[in-house]
Amino acid sequence: MRQEFSAIKEYSELDDIGVKQVISSYRPAIIRGLVKDWPVVQLAKRSSQELLQYLADHDSGVDVDAIMLRPEHQGRVFYNEALDGFNFIKNRLPLTKVLEQLFRYAQFPTPPSVAVQSALMSDCLPSLLPQHRMPVLSEEITPRIWVGNKITTPTHIDGSDNIACVVSGRRQFVLFPPEQIANLYIGPLDFAPTPSPISMVNLREPDVERYPKFQEALKHAQTAVLEPGDAIFIPNLWWHHVESLDQINILMNYWWGGSNFSTENKTSPYGLLMQALLGFRDLPAAQREAWGSIFEHYVFSAEHPASHLPERLHGVLKR
Repeated sequence: MRQEFSAIKEYSELDDIGVKQVISSYRPAIIRGLVKDWPVVQLAKRSSQELLQYLADHDSGVDVDAIMLRPEHQGRVFYNEALDGFNFIKNRLPLTKVLEQLFRYAQFPTPPSVAVQSALMSDCLPSLLPQHRMPVLSEEITPRIWVGNKITTPTHIDGSDNIACVVSGRRQFVLFPPEQIANLYIGPLDFAPTPSPISMVNLREPDVERYPKFQEALKHAQTAVLEPGDAIFIPNLWWHHVESLDQINILMNYWWGGSNFSTENKTSPYGLLMQALLGFRDLPAAQREAWGSIFEHYVFSAEHPASHLPERLHGVLKR
């Protein structure tokens, strides 16, 4: 990417108290060397082949979700040309099968792109969990593993806070604050190649004639390249573009808090957003504006909307 972005704030040599302070904020941060002592990171620094064999040796054999893209897509996960499907094929197979593909394709000059995305380690690599803890988080928060070659996940959001730890290869992250949503040209809310909606703009080669407001979003972008052992904290609802830069890339991440992006979960903020769209979109403009005022007062205002009432009458407004 040719754009000059601001750097994400960095920390190094943090103890657990320092890490907790970082993740208690609502600002992204790079924590250099956070997991440098993990066995998988030490193996990655020594030999990619040893690392892949180590993961294969610990594979439980459970099927995981994997995708494959043809070489001409250059690893960018996206829609197909007609926008009625996606530019990859999906499969379920044991992790070891993908590791074999990954090692084989590493010898190709222009290989297909393959990736295991968001596989629960408690399912596919349970024996590795004791050696790869995140002490600042509850043990109930199970890590996920991402394995692939040169893959790009377009700008998207997560509904939960996220600590992502690079095990092997380098990854570039580009982040945008939540308020830049209007300048990111978000695709369909209920039909996306990732679990959450994505930006339609190709960050590598942005078409500013088609997406002119994206130039404003670029002014607010923050970036960093992570090496093995480094971690990034991404607060929930911060937009992020993730690009794997090497032929063998492995990342482990932890999501907690917030909510998922399932439209079927009506009690989640995202589910409620979908219901609000259905409930309010056909109202006259004046009524939509009026409802906007009501939501601002009861839901988003920092002031307690029932402070003028006795506490026993706060009901659903009780905080």
